[in-house]
Amino acid sequence: MSKISVVICDDQPLIVSSLKLILETDEHIEVVGTADNGSAGIEMVQKLNPTLALMDIQMPQMDGIEATAKIVADTATKVIVLTTFNRDDYLFDAMDAGASGFLLKNSEPETLITAVHQVAAGNGLLSPEVTLKLIKRRTSKALDHAGMQASPESEQLKTLTEREFQVLHELAKGKNNQEIAASLALSEATVKTHLSNLLAKLHLRDRVQGVLFAHRAGLIQ
Repeated sequence: MSKISVVICDDQPLIVSSLKLILETDEHIEVVGTADNGSAGIEMVQKLNPTLALMDIQMPQMDGIEATAKIVADTATKVIVLTTFNRDDYLFDAMDAGASGFLLKNSEPETLITAVHQVAAGNGLLSPEVTLKLIKRRTSKALDHAGMQASPESEQLKTLTEREFQVLHELAKGKNNQEIAASLALSEATVKTHLSNLLAKLHLRDRVQGVLFAHRAGLIQ
């Protein structure tokens, strides 16, 4: 298996060092370059042709959104936007710019490594915290454009809190309560509470129906 080459674009040296350290715990990932602003990031990508770039948003000279758009338009390198700020406009702008992934900097190290592998394999990946926001926005825009009413599943998803949505997403992966708790850094009791609440909101009898609902809603392919 050839290594996944990564360029890190972030103006905070401590963040760059931390990301490099995390990524290189995986023998299949190699950080080949770093840049401290969007413009330098573009030059680095054009020079090294990495598999993907990890892109901060708030940087001097050129922000990460503009840099992402240029990288996606002009190269084969994929981009994962990595930011401290869980803001809707950052998420939507990053997706519109062509980013293949969007993660928060407080994500678990394992999540970052998984994201790099997923995006390198041609898939997209979003933090669970932001997935519901994107689904709601895209569903709303698509329906408005088509002059249609939302499907029952998409309408019901809107009733969930972000944390309930995260629990449903993990449930759909086949995880038990203990595994969901570990993944979301929650207690098992809290997971049980969220699971009970989301099943009630979705009018589902049990967790098996929850998994089926998640598949029908397109949360898991």
